[in-house]
Amino acid sequence: MAQQILNPVFFSLLFLTTMTLTRGLSIKCRVTVVPTTPLVTFLERVQETALDTFGEKNFDAKLYVDLSLKLNLSKTEKAFDGLPRSGENGTVSVKALKEFIATYFDDAGDDLLYYDPVDFVPEPEGFLPKVKNPEVRAWALEVHALWKNLSRKVSDGVREQPELHTLLPLPEAVVVPGSRFIEVYYWDSYWVIRGLLSSKMYETAKAIVTNLIFLVDTYGYVLNGSRAYYTNRSQPPLLSAMVYEIYNRTCDVELVRKALPALLKEHAFWNSEIHKVTIQDAQGCNHNLSRYYAMWNKPRPESSTKDKESASKFLSNSEKQQFYHDIASAAESGWDFSTRWMRNTSEFTTLSTTSILPVDLNVYILKMELDIAFLANVLGNKATMESFLEAAEARKNAINSVFWNGEKGQWFDYRLTNGTICKESETWQACNQNQNVYASNFIPLWIDLFHSDAALVKNVMGSFQSSGLIHVAGIATSLINSGQQWDFPNGWAPLQHMIVEGLLSSGLKEARSLAEDIAVRWIKTNYVGYKKTGAIHEKYDVQKCGEFGGGGEYIPQTGFGWSNGVTLAFLEEFGWPEDRSIGC
Repeated sequence: MAQQILNPVFFSLLFLTTMTLTRGLSIKCRVTVVPTTPLVTFLERVQETALDTFGEKNFDAKLYVDLSLKLNLSKTEKAFDGLPRSGENGTVSVKALKEFIATYFDDAGDDLLYYDPVDFVPEPEGFLPKVKNPEVRAWALEVHALWKNLSRKVSDGVREQPELHTLLPLPEAVVVPGSRFIEVYYWDSYWVIRGLLSSKMYETAKAIVTNLIFLVDTYGYVLNGSRAYYTNRSQPPLLSAMVYEIYNRTCDVELVRKALPALLKEHAFWNSEIHKVTIQDAQGCNHNLSRYYAMWNKPRPESSTKDKESASKFLSNSEKQQFYHDIASAAESGWDFSTRWMRNTSEFTTLSTTSILPVDLNVYILKMELDIAFLANVLGNKATMESFLEAAEARKNAINSVFWNGEKGQWFDYRLTNGTICKESETWQACNQNQNVYASNFIPLWIDLFHSDAALVKNVMGSFQSSGLIHVAGIATSLINSGQQWDFPNGWAPLQHMIVEGLLSSGLKEARSLAEDIAVRWIKTNYVGYKKTGAIHEKYDVQKCGEFGGGGEYIPQTGFGWSNGVTLAFLEEFGWPEDRSIGC
């Protein structure tokens, strides 16, 4: 078949672009850039023309880079270049552009087919045994049924002619988040899998992992999503956690055997030169930590028109390149976008993601190290197990040395001093901790190495309860109402789940009580929102029970993979007594 997938040999030939990496400084850094495909470059042109022609109202830039070609690229591009244009800006008429798109493109999403999962049954045996309330049980079965709505298979056309598609030819069936997100997303998949395990859909969960392993084998890391325009960045690395959870339910040793080489490759990626930063503490000890660092310095293809508009504030090309690098790196974080990544919380263009060592990323990598040690032990590989237990202990010490603030009882992101991103190491300074309150400040509780310390949990729990993050409908993402979606007042399913699971795993009675209280609030807001709108939402407004969230660069989405997964996981863990009200 025609082969357009970018392969490992291609990536070994990455070109390096020299650019100024810290605004206002003359320090030069070499940034690895992963080139995109000719199709993506062309679709960005179509996207820009569509914005000029159709206007901003209801415009979604992503739609245009998700289109697939009916004919080859050269014929399509020739027809596009031949469209009649008028005025100084060369605007294409609405009629002409609509006709061109209908003639030369299939609709976005047409290259994914609805798929009936082999392991779906309307009511699985042993489904949510602790849910006693019939109203809640009936709703939980409706949420469970959403897995059928979100299941897809890549069409044969994508495999036969990959050059006509930005969708990547994944080998197994997929579960998509929903709405505009019609492809696989990396970190979403962890919570989708947690929900699938509650739904007893073990084969569907394994298929997701098989697809992500395919991406590691092909590109060297799991992509942000299964599109050609996502090859320049990853997302929070949770593949090992997916394998760990599936193994715990199924004892599938063959899955572990298949996954371990990919996990070792992914660990190397997140500890490679572009991600790794060394911080020296006051005692002169060196600590290696990781940061988000997209391999890109141009507008993101899926939001090209928006990125260019934001970058128009910068005069020099090097400043624009650095902004594009930081905005793509913020997208890699999954928190796109948040004041966490901004030097000035009221100015979006001060994004400086690559200058920040994030608490949560390093927690995910610590979990990866612990998971690899566990999985290596399953396979009898003692040397790998011992090596990764040592790596985990070193990262735990690094997290405590660089991020922990005993006075505040939280772990804070660490902002690198100007220009450090171009050096090998930096000496730790207390003033570089970002002491704004974010839900990510409490994510270390998710990991056994932290939640097994009862005194630490009590300290952190007190800080969390007085932080201002806990609201009537769950945990807020931050205390800053910036208009960005990963800020106040939005609450997100993954953050609820990690903090709740961490509190629960501590074994402390008061921590379990707090965990259940948050889970109940979250379940209620999902339930009431579903009854009002007929859908599960991507995010919720934690100030108001049953209200979905907003903000950010696209309209609120429904579906929704990770929200479904966390709802089912919470109901499996905590149940719902017959006499407990489900309304707000």
